[in-house]
Amino acid sequence: MIIERGERMRVEKDGMRYPAIDQLVSKTSSKYKLVVGAAIRARQINEGDKVLIDNPHSKKAIGIALEEIYAEKIMIR
Repeated sequence: MIIERGERMRVEKDGMRYPAIDQLVSKTSSKYKLVVGAAIRARQINEGDKVLIDNPHSKKAIGIALEEIYAEKIMIR
């Protein structure tokens, strides 16, 4: 992508920058558990489960699932 001088790039929230991976890994004992837990929760959200946090940063189910894990609304065992 070429950006002309004076032109500003539009930045959209995609949810994958928040929360950071370092913050998320501190909530679980392994990255594997984090990935599997987030995938399961994202599927539940896609199937119609209620979102457990107010005003999520992300629009996508996987980002919302990661935010729920970070907010400790979902516990991964």
